[in-house]
Amino acid sequence: MSHVLQVASLPNIHRDPFDRILIAQSQVENLPIVTIDQQITQYAVQTIW
Repeated sequence: MSHVLQVASLPNIHRDPFDRILIAQSQVENLPIVTIDQQITQYAVQTIW
């Protein structure tokens, strides 16, 4: 449930629903995301690539 609430609080930088879920999970669980997507790097998440 906390992941869903986090998705709702994200700014509309990235419009892909699947990526928004990954971003929310990364924030809630404090896990990095492996990606080269520049839009994802604009969120408060750690990225690897």
